[in-house]
Amino acid sequence: MSAPTSRVTRVSLALYRKYRPASFAEVVGQEHVTEPLQQALRADRVHHAYLFSGPRGCGKTSSARILARSLNCEQGPTPDPCGKCDSCIALAPNGPGSIDVTELDAATHGLVDDARDLRERAIYAPVQSRYRVYIIDEAHQLGPGAANALLKIIEEPPPYLKFVFATTEPEKIIGTIRSRTHHYPFRLVPPGVLQAHLESLCQAEGVAAESGVLPLVVRAGAGSVRDSLSVLDQLMAAAGPEGLTYARAVTLLGFTPSALLDATVDAVAAGDGSELFTVVDRVIDSGVDPRRFAGDLLERWRDLLILAQVPDALDQGLMHHPADQMDVLLRQSKALSFAELTHSADVTAAALNEIKGATAPRLLLEILVARLMLSAADDSDLGYTARLAKLERLLAGGVPSAPTPVPATPAAPARSQPADGRDATPTEGRVTNSEPEAAPAGPEAAAADERPDVDVSQPAGPADANSQLHQVRVLWADVMEALKHRKRTAWLLLYEKSRLADLNDGVLSVELQRAGDVKGFNDSGYGEYVRQALIDVADLDVQVIAVPPGQDGSRDPGPSGGAAATAPVGGTSEEDESVDADEPSNPEDLLRALGATRVPD
Repeated sequence: MSAPTSRVTRVSLALYRKYRPASFAEVVGQEHVTEPLQQALRADRVHHAYLFSGPRGCGKTSSARILARSLNCEQGPTPDPCGKCDSCIALAPNGPGSIDVTELDAATHGLVDDARDLRERAIYAPVQSRYRVYIIDEAHQLGPGAANALLKIIEEPPPYLKFVFATTEPEKIIGTIRSRTHHYPFRLVPPGVLQAHLESLCQAEGVAAESGVLPLVVRAGAGSVRDSLSVLDQLMAAAGPEGLTYARAVTLLGFTPSALLDATVDAVAAGDGSELFTVVDRVIDSGVDPRRFAGDLLERWRDLLILAQVPDALDQGLMHHPADQMDVLLRQSKALSFAELTHSADVTAAALNEIKGATAPRLLLEILVARLMLSAADDSDLGYTARLAKLERLLAGGVPSAPTPVPATPAAPARSQPADGRDATPTEGRVTNSEPEAAPAGPEAAAADERPDVDVSQPAGPADANSQLHQVRVLWADVMEALKHRKRTAWLLLYEKSRLADLNDGVLSVELQRAGDVKGFNDSGYGEYVRQALIDVADLDVQVIAVPPGQDGSRDPGPSGGAAATAPVGGTSEEDESVDADEPSNPEDLLRALGATRVPD
C-alpha cells in the first residue's frame, strides 16, 4: 500500500526580503548617506567604525551589509560590488553569508560576557575575506559594561577589523563610543520617492493598482520602506484578478473612507449639525476605529490648510492624492476660511488625545463634532478669529442684512445748516470720510431734524464731557447704521453687545462683556471704523477703544449700544411695516441667519 503523497505549500518570499538592496545605488531615499560612503570607498578612506542611526526600516542594516560587501569584493574596496565573486554572492541579500561578516543583535547579545567574547574573537584575522566586519544592530541596547568592554578594541582595532553600529536611538549610546565612529543619520523616505518606488515594484510583480491605493500604502508605511513593502505585500496577497482596489485597501488598512471625511467637512462648512451627528453614526456602524477617524479627519484638515495657502500643492509635491480627490479638496479649501480650518484642526487634535484609550469613543466623537459647530462659543484667540472669519464669509456669500426702511413720503431736501445756524462744514484739519454722506430722506430726515444739535466738534473737557457722551448715546443708533456700511463684522460685534462706558480726554470707551471680544476689537483695528462713523454722524473725532466691564467709565446704567437703549437700526415706526417679512428684522434673527448656535446676551 503506497503512502499518501503530501502536498507542499509554496511560500512566497516577502517583498521586503525579495527586493532588499544589493548595492548603494538601490538604497531608496538615502542619497545623503550612500553618496559619501561611495566616495570614501572610491578614495580608499574607509573608517574603522561607523554609526548608522535613524527610524526603523529605512535601510541602516542593509547599508551596513552593502558596505561589508563593497569592502570584501574581489575588485574592491569599491563603491559598486561586482556581484559575481564568491564574497559578493555570499553577502548578497539572500545569500548564505560569510564567516568573516558577523551580525549581532545587541538586544540579545548586550551583556558583558557577550562583549568579551566578541573582543576575543575579533582579534583574529579574516579567513576568506579582506576585512572582518561586525554589524551590531540595536546598538543602543548595549549595557554600560558591554560598551566599556568593547571600547578599547573600537578605539584601536587591527587594520582588518571594521565595526558598524546600527540604532534607532543614537543618544543612548555612550559618548566614548559615539566619538570614535563616523555618524551617518538615516531619515524617513519622502512620500513622493516612496510612492515611485512602490509603483516600480507593482510593475515588476505584474499587479495593477487603482488610483489612490499607493498613497494609502505610503501613509500606512509612514516613510519606512520596509513597513511600506509589508503593507503592499498584504494588499497583493488579498488582491483579486482586478488588482489592488481602493475600497479593499481602505478596508484592510483600517482607514476612514473618503466619503465620510468629505461629508464631515461639507457639514462643518454648511453649519449642518444634523449631518455631522449622522456621520458619527455611520462611522460607528461601519466599524471604523474612532481614533482612526479622528486622525484621518485631522489629516484632512491639514491637507485643506495647505491647499488654502498653496493651491498647486500637488504640483509642488506637498500632497499626494489622485486627481479626482484633489478636485474635492480644492473645493473644500475654498468653502472654509483659513481661520476656520485652523480652529477645526485645533479642536480635532485636542479630541484625538482624549479619544485614546477612552471607554466611550462614540460619545467623544459626538463631543468633537459638537465642538466643531461651536467656534462662536470659543473665547480663545483662535476661536475669536474663526468666529469673525465665519461671519465675514457668510456675509460675503449673500446672507440677508438688517432691513432698510422704505420711505412712505417723497424724500425731503438735505439740510444746508444745523438748527443753531452753525456752518455744517467740518473744521479745518479734521479727518473726514472719503465718501460724502447721503442726505437723509423721508422719516429719517424728520427724525434727524428733531434731534438736539449740540456742539461736539471741539475736544472734550471736564465741563462738557458728560454732554458729549450723552450726545453720542443719542446718536448711537445712527453711528451703528454708518458702521454697518463700513465694517459689518465690527457692527455685528457692537450691536446689542456693547455699552458706552466713558468719554474722557478724547477717548471713547466701549464696554464689551467678553474678554475675547475686547481683545479682538482692539487688535483688529475696529476702533478706527467706529471713529470714522462718529465723524460722519456726530462730527466727533475721538479715539475708540473696547474695555471689559468696570474698567473705564462710571457704572451709570446708561443706554447700551444696542436697540434696547436707542431706536433700532431702521426704526420701529409704521413705515417699517413694508419691509419684506422674509428678511431678519432684528439682531437675533440676523445672528440666527448667520448660523450662530446661541444669541449673545
